[in-house]
Amino acid sequence: MTAAGTERDRRPRLPLRLRLRLPRPRTLRARLTAGLVVLLAVSCAAVGVAAVVELGGFLTERLDQQLAQVGTRFPASLEHHGRLPDDHDGDEYGDTRRQAPGTFAARLVNGRVTNKALVRPDDLTANLGVRLTGQDGTRLARVPVDGRAHTVDLSALDHYRVLAARGLDGDVLIVGLPLEPVEAAVHRLELVAACVFGLALAAAGVAGAVWVRWSLRPLSRVADTAVRVSELPLASGEVALPARAPESDPRGEVGRVATAFNRMLGHVEDALTKRHASEERLRGFAADASHELRTPVASVRGHAELALLHPGPVPPEVTRALERIAAESSRMGKMVDEMLLLARLDAGRPLERHPVDLTRLVLDAVTDARAAGPGHHWTLELAEEPVTVTGDAHRLQQVLANLLANARSHTPVGTTVTVSLETDDTTDGMTDRTTVRLDVHDDGPGVPADVRPGVFERFTRAEHRRRADATTGGGAGLGLSIVAAVVEAHGGSVGLTSRTGATTFTVRLPGDGGLSTA
Repeated sequence: MTAAGTERDRRPRLPLRLRLRLPRPRTLRARLTAGLVVLLAVSCAAVGVAAVVELGGFLTERLDQQLAQVGTRFPASLEHHGRLPDDHDGDEYGDTRRQAPGTFAARLVNGRVTNKALVRPDDLTANLGVRLTGQDGTRLARVPVDGRAHTVDLSALDHYRVLAARGLDGDVLIVGLPLEPVEAAVHRLELVAACVFGLALAAAGVAGAVWVRWSLRPLSRVADTAVRVSELPLASGEVALPARAPESDPRGEVGRVATAFNRMLGHVEDALTKRHASEERLRGFAADASHELRTPVASVRGHAELALLHPGPVPPEVTRALERIAAESSRMGKMVDEMLLLARLDAGRPLERHPVDLTRLVLDAVTDARAAGPGHHWTLELAEEPVTVTGDAHRLQQVLANLLANARSHTPVGTTVTVSLETDDTTDGMTDRTTVRLDVHDDGPGVPADVRPGVFERFTRAEHRRRADATTGGGAGLGLSIVAAVVEAHGGSVGLTSRTGATTFTVRLPGDGGLSTA
C-alpha cells in the first residue's frame, strides 16, 4: 500500500446518512403525494426501459436480416486487387448500387485487412480510401466466422453490425451495416418517452396533490380543532372547548378518527367542568372558613394576652401555657389571613392600581430583614433611578417580605442575601416594553431538587432540609404561594434557580403598569 493510499484511508469519513441526506416530506399530504408520484415514476421508467430495449432489439434484428440478405457479394468484389468492376461489366460482384448507403466491406487474409471499401451515401459508389487504425483491424480480425452478426466499434466509422464469412480463396469476407439509424431511432424514442412521461408525472403530481388534499380535508379539520384545544389554558379555571370537529363517513378511517376525537373532547369537557365546580366549592369553603375563623382566633389570642396581664400570682406552668396559647393563636391568625388572601386572589378580586415606588419598598423590606435577621449579611444592588410600577403597594410589600423571610428562615446564620432591582427594555414588534426584574439571591445550601418543582405550591415546606440549625417549625408553607399569586395578579411571573451555594428567586413585573384583573 502506498503512502498516499494510507493517508486517504486515515481521513475521517462522514456517516452515510449525512452524505446522503435527502429532504423528506413531513406532512401526511406530502408523503402520500410523493409516494404516488414515485410509484408512477417507477412505472413510467419500467415502461420506457422495456420499450427502448424492445425497439433496439427489434431494429437490430431487422438489421441482421438485412445483412443476411446482402451476403458477401460486396466484399467478394474486393478480390479484384482493390478495384471494383463498373456496373456495365456485368460482373455480379461490382453492382454497388444494390448496397445500402454506408455499407462497409473488408477482406482479411491471415488476420490482416488487405482490402476495404465503403458505399458512399451520396452517389452509392465505393470508397476504397477508408482509413482504419490497427486497433480497428484487430477488432475485425476477432469477429467470429459463425454466420451471425456482431457489433464492432470502428474508430473511423462508429458502431457497425458486421457479418463474417469464408471466401473462395480461404480469406475472410466481412460486410457491415451502420447502427446509426437504429441508435437514432432508439434515442428519439428515449427523448419522446422522457418528455411524455415527464409531462404525465407533472400532471399526476398536481392532480394527486389536489386529490389527496381533498381526501384529507376531514382529517385537516380534526387537526385544526386539536390545535385550538392545545392552545387553551387547561391548568385551572373554567374552560370552554371549541366546536367539535366535523364528522364524516364513520365507515372510513378519517371518519372514525373524527368520531373518537369528538367523543374524547366530550369526556374532557365533562371532566374540566366537574373540576372547575370542585375548585369553586373549595375556594368558597376556604374563604368562608378563613373569614369565620378570624374572629375566634383573635378572641383566643386576646383572652390569652389578657390572662398574662393578671396582677395576681400565676403558677409558672399556667404562664407557660398561656404564652403558648398566645403564640399559636397568633400563628393561626396569620395562616388564616394568608388563606383568605389566596382565596380572594383565586376568586379574581381586583387589586389596587396606583404608581408604586418599588425601590422604596425594597429599601424598607431589607431594613426590616436586617432587624429580624442580624446574623445574615444583607446587600443591595439597585438601579441609579427609582423603579416605579403600577400595582398594589401593600401586596407588593408582602411579596418582598415573604421572599426575604424565606431566605432568612431557610438559610443558616452567616448567609449572604443579595437583593437586586433593575429594568430590562425589550422591543416587541413596533412596541417598546419595560420589564422590572427583582432578584433575591443567597449563598445558602440550596433548595432540594425534589422540592423545586412544587416550591410555589401551597403548604410546601422544606425548612428542615434548607437550614441545619433551624429551631422552629417555620411557617405553614403559604409564603411562596402568596408570592406567586400576587405576582401573577400583577401580570408578572416568578421563577427559581437553585444549586448548592446559589439560590435565586426572580420576579418579573411589567414596567408599563400592566395589572391583571382576573
